[in-house]
Amino acid sequence: MENFYDNEQIRIRKKALLTGSLAHFIHDGFTDMLYIFFPIWQAQFLLSFTEIGFLKTLFSGTMACFQVPSSNLANRIGEIRLLLLGTILTSVSVWLLGWSTTPIFLGCLLVVGGLGSSVQHPLSSSIISNAYTNSDARRISLSTFNVTGDMGKLVLPSVAAFLIGQYGWPMTSHVLGIVGMGVVITIFLSSKNIQQVNITTENKKTKTAISLLKWKENKAFWSLSMIGVIDSATRMGFLTFFPFLLQEKGAEVTTIGLALSLVFAGGAVGKFVCGTLATKFGILRSVIITEIITAFCIWAMLNLPINNVIVLAPILGVALNGTSSVLYGSVPELVSEERRKQAFAIFYTATIGAGALSPSIYGMASDIVGIKTVVIIVAIVALFTIPLTIPLRGKL
Repeated sequence: MENFYDNEQIRIRKKALLTGSLAHFIHDGFTDMLYIFFPIWQAQFLLSFTEIGFLKTLFSGTMACFQVPSSNLANRIGEIRLLLLGTILTSVSVWLLGWSTTPIFLGCLLVVGGLGSSVQHPLSSSIISNAYTNSDARRISLSTFNVTGDMGKLVLPSVAAFLIGQYGWPMTSHVLGIVGMGVVITIFLSSKNIQQVNITTENKKTKTAISLLKWKENKAFWSLSMIGVIDSATRMGFLTFFPFLLQEKGAEVTTIGLALSLVFAGGAVGKFVCGTLATKFGILRSVIITEIITAFCIWAMLNLPINNVIVLAPILGVALNGTSSVLYGSVPELVSEERRKQAFAIFYTATIGAGALSPSIYGMASDIVGIKTVVIIVAIVALFTIPLTIPLRGKL
């Protein structure tokens, strides 16, 4: 009887990891797929860099603003149900993008898509964290969860670049929207019985997140969050304008898609490797090294020819995305179990919010001083994470 119970728990944990990973795959894939569309929309709708950055902000900003509300709403209607509804909403918005005839309609759809994607990060992370009670197993499972997000970033932009070259961007959005609905069905089938795990945890009355806002009592958590803010702003800001930097070097749409795919492929490797190695060689050391490499690679992208940029792209991806895996996996270690869902919601709100604002800020700066100067600024800002690791010493 005991073996049956253990096997059942293992099966449910695997289903929880699969459910969260599928959601992460499609939502992160849709989010970073937009980078392929931005240069095309700029040419078709005659947009400035500021307006391109604003489009990215509409999607990511909406996603950031509803992280905490979605976490609270999940306590009423259920995590799995809300995760399914959010994925449906994002998939439909992607499907409708192909009928956009004006930037205003385009922006409205991006807001809808961001609203749907807002549920994914806090709920998927919470589902997996609740299923894996051992800290090392939880960290590895969250690293796996993050890898699947980068696989989505690798696959969907590559598919989008190929389909755009063959059939144009409107048909591409229709096809990928249908793919999203297929993932919804798969998530529904894989999520059965997971609620049994969540119910035992949710029956404990969760406290509000107000106590997490106190700086003195939560210095480590907020230092970790600030590192995540800078890391996210660096990643989103650079990737939004990376295709335009490649265009200046003479790259075609397929080459841009290849470069982005290599960055995301490196990111997938970086998240898994950094998340695993952090348990052996130290979290802070991993953060410092990856941020230094990130700054160096971003600076190098300015001066290298297109062929060398392609070679450096996966290395940039390892450093650019590797830090986030370490940060996400550290959140549960800095807060109590009953505050975990709120902590994830706050952390994702802060990091995604920073990633949402940075394209608009860097976009306005690009229109004033040019892309190359802004890229240098992005590289410098990435180094500001290093002093923020001091309050984390001895806490992880």
